[in-house]
Amino acid sequence: MTAEAPPVAVVDKPKESAPRSGVRAWMSRHPLLAYAVRRFGLYLVELWGALTIAFFFFRLMPGDPIQTLIQSLQQNYVYNQQASEEIIARYQHEFGLDGNIFTQYLKYMNNLVLHGDMGPSLINYPTPAQDVILRALPWTIGLLGIAAVLSWVLGIIVGGIAGWRRGKLGSSIITNLSIALAHVPFFFVALILVYVFAYTLGWLPARSAYDSNINPGFSLDFIGSVLKYGLLPGLSIVGIGAMGWILSTRMLMVPVLGEDYLVYAEAKGLKPWRILTRYALRNCYLPQVTAFGISLGFIFNGNVLVEQLFNYPGLGTTLVTAIQQLDFNTILGVTNIAIFSVLTAVLLLDLLLPLLDPRVKYWK
Repeated sequence: MTAEAPPVAVVDKPKESAPRSGVRAWMSRHPLLAYAVRRFGLYLVELWGALTIAFFFFRLMPGDPIQTLIQSLQQNYVYNQQASEEIIARYQHEFGLDGNIFTQYLKYMNNLVLHGDMGPSLINYPTPAQDVILRALPWTIGLLGIAAVLSWVLGIIVGGIAGWRRGKLGSSIITNLSIALAHVPFFFVALILVYVFAYTLGWLPARSAYDSNINPGFSLDFIGSVLKYGLLPGLSIVGIGAMGWILSTRMLMVPVLGEDYLVYAEAKGLKPWRILTRYALRNCYLPQVTAFGISLGFIFNGNVLVEQLFNYPGLGTTLVTAIQQLDFNTILGVTNIAIFSVLTAVLLLDLLLPLLDPRVKYWK
């Protein structure tokens, strides 16, 4: 008898994937550009959603801004007769308050996107709200921007050194001090600084942004006065803001100290400072740069109270005044600037991630 041949297993050949065409093929050929397009599209959706939520939120606030305007005109003897329905209707149309809330939304977004018009300001009627905001914006950028960058840089440097020299007395003091002060409000530190340096010692001014006896302009006297008057509010933001960055940088620094590449760098005879700055600290940059953009919104929230405390003519003071007068256009303008600043900062950081970390994939 002849033995039967064993059965042969038939294995199907894997089907070759069809070549990509169209948009996906273009994305596979240009991964970095595809990554940027995706992030920018998400940015536009988030910006539209945030602006829409802000509009409906403030429109639902109780109170009538038109009656507030008429009462202020009567108090200033500019308008001293009974307001007729025609005058109220004209003010409602001018401030974008006529029609239902959805009609107001479409009109507001159309003027904002196509014309950059936020409507007139109630607190400085008939000045446009964007002009009121643009006058206050440089003061906030000068105070908030410089203070935020200084606190971030100071936190990275001090936190890196504290993590590098863990277990030392100086590192323990810095760490415990940062834990104690990291969650203290900005305005509370501002009150202490005003009491000590303004009222007790008399070294620095407590209110305003510059000396009223100096004419504003690009002169050394005016610049020096601005720096002097902005020192206390700036210190209150930098002092507290840096504490959080110190803690987070130290937390990121400690786990990498036992890595093999640091041991190898030390075995090569590199100086400790070079190992710290060129190897250990570089691993902290990526998460800290990302967190910096996200933290801008929280810094702005605290800055509102600081500006109000020091009577600083920035967006914080403008926002508080607008809320008191129910100035919807100015309130939305300041809020929109905060939304745009935070989302744009996050977008720029997302676009920088592939340059900071090659492990970031451009297209998923």
